[in-house]
Amino acid sequence: MTPVGPHPAVADIRRAVRDALTGVPADALILTACSGGADSLALAAALAFEAPRANLRAGLLTVDHQLQPGSGHRAETVITLAHEMALTPAEILTVTVGRQGGPEAAAREARYAALDEAADRLGAEAVLLGHTRDDQAETVLLGLARGSGPRSLSGMAARSGRYRRPLLHLPRTTTVAACHAQNLSPWDDPHNDDTRYTRVRVRHTVLPVLERELGPGVAEALARTAAMAREDADALDEWAGSAFQNCALSDIGESVKLTVTELEKLPPAVRTRVLRRAAIAAGSPSGALSATHVLSVDRLITHWRGQKAVDLPGGLSAVRRYGTLIFAISPIA
Repeated sequence: MTPVGPHPAVADIRRAVRDALTGVPADALILTACSGGADSLALAAALAFEAPRANLRAGLLTVDHQLQPGSGHRAETVITLAHEMALTPAEILTVTVGRQGGPEAAAREARYAALDEAADRLGAEAVLLGHTRDDQAETVLLGLARGSGPRSLSGMAARSGRYRRPLLHLPRTTTVAACHAQNLSPWDDPHNDDTRYTRVRVRHTVLPVLERELGPGVAEALARTAAMAREDADALDEWAGSAFQNCALSDIGESVKLTVTELEKLPPAVRTRVLRRAAIAAGSPSGALSATHVLSVDRLITHWRGQKAVDLPGGLSAVRRYGTLIFAISPIA
């Protein structure tokens, strides 16, 4: 009799992890972030299966945000599962979530800071994250609603630095089916049903309405749009990088100076990227620098009437003087 292979959902996730590990040097440590939910649990099981076959070491990190009663106990349960899967090292990363930027953003910031610290300390080659195609669709819709531009519409990258997201092309139903097929019991986070969170409302209200009114496949189409938008945004960023070098003049102190005549030659999509890059290089925090800030600086080029300096986050100003655009800590001498 022909031996029966793994369940199709299990096979799909294992294949995705195998692809994500391509090119990783032998004996490298790969970590997976696991909350205990279906997505990250199915990912952890796939990594535990694939890593030894690729001559890699595999470990697990779980973050305790301390936002719910019993969160520490649930984290211990995830670690127990990690040991059963022979994932080692396996660590609980306990964090304190602040309030800046709202609860979702604050939790995300605390989580990534903890993952970064652990990955550095353990010498990990990569950290796998369990975001699925559904997560990608939600991210695109949130970016669209905020009017954040093509970079936001490009969603999450399959690879970003040390982070890899093998499941971005797979629906959430696949991870649920994979857990069921492997007798894994995922934890259902109550926050995933809490409509105080914008992403939850998108997941349970907005996307279902779109699917009902426009037909099935909306999430897949949004994820496909994200992939195309990312290719375009990457190309524009590369162009902007070269343009920044062409526009930049010699720095004096902490300032960044750009020549206006070179900026005027650039298409708006490239020019605004150069301006954003210059502001960040001068010290403006990237998370606080909005499209509105950048457009205000752009008017110093496109609608120059001798106006005063534009204030930017981080105590910076942008001012135009004698054909030069200067980004520096306020006040600019």
